Amino acid sequence: MIVRDRPSGLKMFLLLRGSILPRILPSLVATTLIAIVVTFTHGDLFSVKITLTTIPFSLIGLPIAIFLGFRNTAAYDRFWEGRKLWGELLLRTRNLSRQCQNFIAATEPAKAILGLQDVRVRMLMRSIAFAHALRHLLRDEKDMPELQSLLLPAEWAQMQNSSNKPDFLMMRMGEDLGNCLKEGRIDACVSVSIDATLCAMTAASASCERIKSTPIPFSYTLLLHRTAYLYCFLLPFGLVDTLGFMTPFVVAIVAYTFFGLDALGDEIEEPFGTSANDLPLTAICRAIDINVRESLGDTDIPKPLAPIDYCLI
Repeated sequence: MIVRDRPSGLKMFLLLRGSILPRILPSLVATTLIAIVVTFTHGDLFSVKITLTTIPFSLIGLPIAIFLGFRNTAAYDRFWEGRKLWGELLLRTRNLSRQCQNFIAATEPAKAILGLQDVRVRMLMRSIAFAHALRHLLRDEKDMPELQSLLLPAEWAQMQNSSNKPDFLMMRMGEDLGNCLKEGRIDACVSVSIDATLCAMTAASASCERIKSTPIPFSYTLLLHRTAYLYCFLLPFGLVDTLGFMTPFVVAIVAYTFFGLDALGDEIEEPFGTSANDLPLTAICRAIDINVRESLGDTDIPKPLAPIDYCLI
């Protein structure tokens, strides 16, 4: 995610970090070159004059712009829902920390120094692992080195065989909560509230998986993509007789807008990746890690992630 103050003046036109321009540059250059060739040949193709007026482009251009806007709105809704779900996960993790430390009976307060043998510490460290595991699942990452220190050795070994590691960790959370209830370390009514917190974390995880596994229908994306490109490639023939040498400039501006909207929709449609405009899942996981460790009085607390070149991952 790009994190920076809004630039002003000329800087806004020269920024590349976070811009969609590098992604659409080949198509934009190709369209502009076609417009230059059409301008020099005055719309002649092998000695045949291709006559197009601006009327069909006016009729087609407006629907394309509207449909691109609708698609980008749908893509942004997915992006914003993903951000809300990770915000919910952060909130529920904080609640879990408070509930485990105050409602599970023990002879001494929950502290990180007690280690994973203490059920309260184990559940809270597992909540950190849950966030990291979900991030790796959504980003199709196989290596999860940061999880090993957060889990018991036996649990870490068992998790390697699980296809859905967040779900595996949540099952272990449920087992620990059930054991606390059987041992009389927690009141039955209070255990319901903790279970509700675990259910909310599971719901957030499943909703993120739904967003990832259900893209916007490909046929809709393909139709808009093809129409936008055909429109921009044919546009010089409709403008050259009217605009003359200014045709390439106008075509480049229109192509930048249409190609940019098309590419931007593709980029934010799946918000859990690692590109500059995706959600900063690593930074959110670090925030969860910090919150939990601080609540346990841990002395080894990592620092919040800072943007690198204005990009927060």
